[in-house]
Parts: sequence; structure tokens; C-alpha cells
Amino acid sequence: MIFNLVAKDNAPQVKATITREADGAVVDLTGATVYLKFRKKGTTTTLFTLTGVNDPATNYPKGIVLFNFGTNDLNIAAGFYEGEIEIIYPNTTVETIYELVNFQLRADF
Repeated sequence: MIFNLVAKDNAPQVKATITREADGAVVDLTGATVYLKFRKKGTTTTLFTLTGVNDPATNYPKGIVLFNFGTNDLNIAAGFYEGEIEIIYPNTTVETIYELVNFQLRADF
């Protein structure tokens, strides 16, 4: 899946549901901090990191996290980008989702 975005927009939102690959079980994110690291495809430099939001407050137990792009996040060149989701649980255990999130950014008119 590729999320399509438009350069210079400041209101896009991406919704992710975190599940276990082995059995499809939902990952309870209660008390966790969830990040989306964003970079240009084919590079190693992280351009920015979004912090996940538990909105409404009942989403995290269902494995649902929202990432909101900010005012200047998408003031970048059109092209292909990718994101990595990282979860830090309350006990400081870190889990990184293996599958990358793909984005295509087109230029604004």
C-alpha cells in the first residue's frame, strides 16, 4: 500500500493498526509511545519523526495509532518516501515494525 500525499499540505493523517503477523492479534499500545520515522526512499537520513496519537483515547488498546503531519513536514520535494514505525512500551522495551510504510508525495499546484 502507498499513501498518497501532496507537498506543502499540513493536515494529512495516517492511521495504522498494529497486529502480530503470526496470528493477526492486535498489539495493545496502552502506555506506549509510537513513532513514525520518515525518510526519502533509498536514503538513510531521517527527515522528521512523528509521534503517534491515541485519538480517541480508546484506540491504543485496539492497536490503532494516528500520525498527524505538521505545518512544515511536507515542505519537501515530490517523490517517493518511506516510514518506519517504532513502539516504545512502558517498560522501555523497543519494537520496530519490520514492514516499511510507503508514501508518494506529489507537487502542489
